Amino acid sequence: MNGQSHTIEVWGDFACFTRPEMKVERFSYPIITPSAARGIFDAIYWDGIREREKGFIRPYFHWQIERIEILELPRYIALRRNEVKDNVPSERTIKSWMEGHEQPEPIWADCGKDELGTDQKGRTQRQTMALKKVRYLITARIVPKKAFSHELKSFDSQFIRRVKQGKCFQQPFFGCSEFPAFFEYVETTENKLANQVQFNQHIGWMLYDVSDLRKEVVSDDNKPFISLFDASVVNNVLNVPPFESDKVRKPERGMI
Repeated sequence: MNGQSHTIEVWGDFACFTRPEMKVERFSYPIITPSAARGIFDAIYWDGIREREKGFIRPYFHWQIERIEILELPRYIALRRNEVKDNVPSERTIKSWMEGHEQPEPIWADCGKDELGTDQKGRTQRQTMALKKVRYLITARIVPKKAFSHELKSFDSQFIRRVKQGKCFQQPFFGCSEFPAFFEYVETTENKLANQVQFNQHIGWMLYDVSDLRKEVVSDDNKPFISLFDASVVNNVLNVPPFESDKVRKPERGMI
């Protein structure tokens, strides 16, 4: 059972939807990926149970992106940024700091390894080819998990109430957390699509998602589940196939 389709307009000054084949320097796709679009919907409304002691999350549903429409033609901008090389400590370590069992160890971002005199890696400069002045119409629907299919109408109504009031659990962003995304619920798209400059491009294999959306329970130690699909933008529109479709290439479950 699937919910009704919802369309939101999202926009922002900058965006970066990094191609996975670019290992060092970030280079953005010309359009938002389904994974990033799902993240925006999740930031507005997501529901589930987190069992911290058992180490898993039981989501009530997942968002299925159906359609992405470009309202502003893709324009690139080159950015050079200082990035921290070290990883954020684990949740267990941070909890130990909060409870006072261990002394907090800050990550120093404004110097290099030689200046620190420690094992920390410091920072480095990286080039980013990002997008500027992005604006999209994104259409998605709620796909409930089996145990919560009877709550579908409630999920839809809660999302509509939240998005129309401008509420979100966290600030949505375009690929990188420093690129905030702003949103608005759209009742009709007729005026939005008028006089749009046409954009057509065969993008090729695009990142679909990094999670297995079919799972009823998500464990904290799950490895990334990378899926891809052959993406083409036709008349400003990217139609996204369902995650269960054969058009979406997914690894075998036993291989991860």
